[in-house]
Amino acid sequence: MSVTKKSKKLIWSLGIMVILLVILMIPVPYYLYQPGDVEPLSPVITVENGNKSEKGNFYLTTVTTIKTSHLYYLIYGWLAPNTQIRKQESVSGNLSADEYDFLLRHMMTTSQQNAVVAGLRAAGEVVPVQNKGVFVTNVLPMSKAKGEIAVGDVITEIDGQQMQKSSDVIAYLSAKRAGDTVDMIFLHEGKKQQHTFELTVINDQGKVGLGIQPEDEYVIHPPRKIKIDTSGIGGPSAGLMFSLEILNQVLPEDLTKGYQIAGTGTMDQEGNVGQIGGIRDKIVAAHEGKVDIFFCPADVQPGDSNAKDILDEAKKRNYKIKIIPVHTIQEALDFLNQLQPK
Repeated sequence: MSVTKKSKKLIWSLGIMVILLVILMIPVPYYLYQPGDVEPLSPVITVENGNKSEKGNFYLTTVTTIKTSHLYYLIYGWLAPNTQIRKQESVSGNLSADEYDFLLRHMMTTSQQNAVVAGLRAAGEVVPVQNKGVFVTNVLPMSKAKGEIAVGDVITEIDGQQMQKSSDVIAYLSAKRAGDTVDMIFLHEGKKQQHTFELTVINDQGKVGLGIQPEDEYVIHPPRKIKIDTSGIGGPSAGLMFSLEILNQVLPEDLTKGYQIAGTGTMDQEGNVGQIGGIRDKIVAAHEGKVDIFFCPADVQPGDSNAKDILDEAKKRNYKIKIIPVHTIQEALDFLNQLQPK
């Protein structure tokens, strides 16, 4: 019995559909970045004995991140407005997806701690900080410790010497040579581990080390309780705005003066504002949120581009938001103090 032309056409159509579906399901290593929204910080942050009677608002700005697990996400990224497509390695480097997600959560926690320290200190309060070791944010491919030490581990001792800060590790290893070994004690998922690791050359300048990226692990002891609820948000970029909201609830005066104020930038314990990623998307979010003033990191070091990029994006889109680049929380405070009430 011969197959009719109609049956052949149906078979071909089904075959093409199956092929297209298979193609669309091909995994692709990209991330999509889109403008998120602005979130008022007064409901998010509560300072013990603080004041929330401001007339305006401080906002954090977010960026929506989508991991393109399959090709159809990438096609969506090509078609969707205000969408940036970035290769996975440019976003997460050599980290696995789980490691990258874990690190984003850790960076948010650190951002909150730094904001508490910087915000309260800017208000004249004393905040003791206790260093607890060296947090591993990455294990580089050339590291001899790879497979034995992992992202999230905390180094506490090397060769019997206490390692309280990342600078302690760097200073101790500076006199070592490639091939030397060190005996290291560290915490892995809260459990004490001890291993001997061989040092190796970690960069083109011949520097020798463990092949990890270290960060200080510490706890803070603020003089008052501060609750920050940021479920679903990761990364360090809200540090500046956290600090300003904390400061605003502590000080008797209203720093907002009736304005809608958003911003972005990392914050360290000394009150320094650092560069962030996705800043062009954040000015779009601020515009859609009807923000009056936007704080951004000032360009200080060679290679810094946050202020340049956001001013360029605002100009291209003809946004009327007043953009204020700042290097420290004190510079932001100085601007707010001279601001005339709305």
